[in-house]
Amino acid sequence: MTINKTINYFKCFGKKVLTLDSNEFEEIALELYKFQLENNAIYRQYVKARGLLEKKVIEVKDIPFLPISFFKNHQIVSGSMDNFEDFFSSSGTTGAITSKHYYWSEEFYLKHSLNLFEAEYGNISEYHVLALLPSYLERKGSSLVSMANYFISRSGSENSGFYLYNYQELGSKLEKLAAKKEKVLLLGVTFALIDLLEQVGSMPKNENLIVMETGGMKGRRKEMIRDELHHILKSGFRLDKIHSEYGMTELMSQAYSKGEGIYNLPPCIRVYIRDVNDPFSWSDRSQGGINIIDLANFHSCAFIETQDLGRKIAEEKIEVLGRFDNSEIRGCNLILN
Repeated sequence: MTINKTINYFKCFGKKVLTLDSNEFEEIALELYKFQLENNAIYRQYVKARGLLEKKVIEVKDIPFLPISFFKNHQIVSGSMDNFEDFFSSSGTTGAITSKHYYWSEEFYLKHSLNLFEAEYGNISEYHVLALLPSYLERKGSSLVSMANYFISRSGSENSGFYLYNYQELGSKLEKLAAKKEKVLLLGVTFALIDLLEQVGSMPKNENLIVMETGGMKGRRKEMIRDELHHILKSGFRLDKIHSEYGMTELMSQAYSKGEGIYNLPPCIRVYIRDVNDPFSWSDRSQGGINIIDLANFHSCAFIETQDLGRKIAEEKIEVLGRFDNSEIRGCNLILN
């Protein structure tokens, strides 16, 4: 497929994703599989190596899923590299090889991310957006920082902005907005939210405050079970619930939890649970390894075998339980239950 034809395909498919009806998912996923099998060289080689190149795919669950580790060592793209603007990179741990997710349009990613957020929480212009993202801000290529920056700009609030380690300033801002009973989204990397509470103390009660944790501990603190972590955050911010964002460098979409670790999946995402002992078999239980189809990955690979463990509650709801043993700590919320 020529460069112009590929870009036109991306544009058309992007419009489908932005206006997706969940009833169309399987038909569109099967169409995308055919496109990526033909145009994504690494994915095609992987499918061939598994002896599945000639297998007829009738149902979505028949589609081979690419192990997420391939994003560390390969350029996972559909079409020529000339189609792509840049890449997002994962945070990783010190000395670890990071993942790279090449994208054809940052503008699409930002519009899509905002659509997903607003579907759950309403118009971003109703919020003051405070982003507490140390470790992400200190490196280049973070998709989370790109998204947060877009949310900040679209909020239209002079109070919105990024915070690094200036905890006292952030504490004062939260106190000021609480006095006005303003709607606030505090998007924070998990370890930094705890640091904030230790540095500043308990926050004034604001029923219009959403505290959304993401990113885990990044090796800065010991990992906690989710109940323990959320107890600390709920107590410190005087809230009944702590929200969470589930996203990763290798996916263009995000899912959100409004408490208790249950994530609402957007129409562009489906999750399938694989057997923990056999990655090529589906689990006969609702719990196991998480395989994700993200239709917003139409430019790279939409069919991802993650290293996360989860429980499928319904077609549109999952609980993330943690990681497989010996897996790297990743950039999404990886608190073990």
